[in-house]
Amino acid sequence: MKPTSQHSQAVLTSKKNSTPVDTPVVSSEFTQRLAVLTRKLGYVFNNVGLPKLALTHRSFDSKKNYERLEFLGDALLGMIVGEALYHRYPNQNEGRLTRMRATLVRQESLVIIAQNLELSNHLILGVGERKGGGRNRASILADAVESLIGAIYLDSQDMEITRHCVLSWYGDLIDNVNDQKALKDAKSRLQEWLQSKQFDLPNYELMETRGNAPHQIFVVRCHVNIQNCPDITESGESRRIAEQKAAELMINQLHKLTGSVKKRS
Repeated sequence: MKPTSQHSQAVLTSKKNSTPVDTPVVSSEFTQRLAVLTRKLGYVFNNVGLPKLALTHRSFDSKKNYERLEFLGDALLGMIVGEALYHRYPNQNEGRLTRMRATLVRQESLVIIAQNLELSNHLILGVGERKGGGRNRASILADAVESLIGAIYLDSQDMEITRHCVLSWYGDLIDNVNDQKALKDAKSRLQEWLQSKQFDLPNYELMETRGNAPHQIFVVRCHVNIQNCPDITESGESRRIAEQKAAELMINQLHKLTGSVKKRS
């Protein structure tokens, strides 16, 4: 079977019998939505209960949820990405390959994939999690990507099919990871940019903490001492995530500034 690319309409399937898994009952409504998801994933499930399980958060069902599939998918993802990097970058040493893999399997990268696959439209959440913004929660989106990898492997019983799907989701992310900038987080890149132009370091201020643990949302403001550069406010499931998101947007904003960049007087 040929691998699917992000721009291809081809969809993989398997003729093998999937591994028996205790999956939830599938409604006709989910089956209809699955057709849309199938086109995004590039894979047709034999056992439609598996994708439903892979998208079910424990807030909806404390027993039948994606956590075991996530465990499997996490292991598969590390192997698939590691092998792809080994072959694609034959001149890189072990340390560099390890950092590249960490970049590709970290939460931020998985969220990009989840957004491309539009997984937020398919998540099955409890009422409280839905009201609390669970559809856009980074940790849930990242978990769903890993659980779907596990589901595809169990359904297809074919490592090649699983590999083709995962690598098609990553697309240019693997091609661009060798860029030194991709190996550094946004806060590090922002700090280096400011230091290179002899500006003050950025200031991150916690503005608000919403909700109760473990579902808190942290709101952070990023400030740089540069004229015509407004502060950036972002939120996240941890202060670190919020700061990283704010730093990324600040970098983008600074790159768009026209003319000479000057300190505030």
